[in-house]
Amino acid sequence: MTKTVLPLTIGLLAISFLRAQEISPSPSASATPARAVRISFVPPPLEGKVSLGVYNEWGQLVRVLHQEAEFDEFTIGADALSTKWDGKDDYDYDLPAGKYSARGFLVAPMKIEQISQTDEAVFIDPAPPVRIKLVANPLENNERPTIDLVAGYDDDSTYIQTLDGLPLVTVSKLDKSSEVAVVLDLERDKSLNMLVRTAVTREFRITGITKMMAFDCGQFELK
Repeated sequence: MTKTVLPLTIGLLAISFLRAQEISPSPSASATPARAVRISFVPPPLEGKVSLGVYNEWGQLVRVLHQEAEFDEFTIGADALSTKWDGKDDYDYDLPAGKYSARGFLVAPMKIEQISQTDEAVFIDPAPPVRIKLVANPLENNERPTIDLVAGYDDDSTYIQTLDGLPLVTVSKLDKSSEVAVVLDLERDKSLNMLVRTAVTREFRITGITKMMAFDCGQFELK
């Protein structure tokens, strides 16, 4: 899918979805053979990348289904995008039958720049989550939601993630370091500041973080 047709595709999906809502609401996910669940959603009218998580009935994140995914990584249907979940968690274990839900974020491109680096030892204090207001999703008829963000990392990279652990934006790549520490702060101009300590300490400035929309795929049952 090229960038020239992406806004049109999103617009057509949104129109189809709203018309379908006027006729009769339908479930956003349906079971398919071999415990797989098909999850469908209409992307908010914003160009960017999708992070999508599966949550258990207590609201705990059990699977990062997509991380910073392009639209062409999903199946394009008549009125929605869709993907499949195999009923497993992030460690490839089968999850018990029951009710689950899926929700995610569409994150617009943002500017990430490294603004400093030092070889000196830097102590990084734990920091509280950063709370920001998102752009309201017009398809869900709600007010601008707030979200709590923190810094996270894995073996390969550091990223900004939700408080419950859904990665949203990759900030930097990591070398093979035995010790990693990251912290996130909100600046007065609404930009974010991230410190990443490995063998050296690097500082990054991230602007445009509020340009994201939340969306909800609804609840479904895993057999």
